[in-house]
Amino acid sequence: MTTGTLSERDRLRLRWRARRGMLENDLIITRFLDAHETRLTDEDVAALTALLELSDNDLLDLLLGRKEPSQALDTATMRGLLQGLRSA
Repeated sequence: MTTGTLSERDRLRLRWRARRGMLENDLIITRFLDAHETRLTDEDVAALTALLELSDNDLLDLLLGRKEPSQALDTATMRGLLQGLRSA
């Protein structure tokens, strides 16, 4: 919906939350945030937050395209976010 609504504190919190135990996930997410953070919508942030709830292995499978989102994660916003993350 609205772009650029994240405060500096929200951005730092999102980046901190995006830190993962698996280096590959860290690299992909950090590269994506470096390129797109200021243009994320509230829906994008909610989708990214949902991804960050996953285990490292499940997240990596989605980021690398080994799996596609299913059930509650299978939304247009999530598919768009994953496309951006995969191309980062």
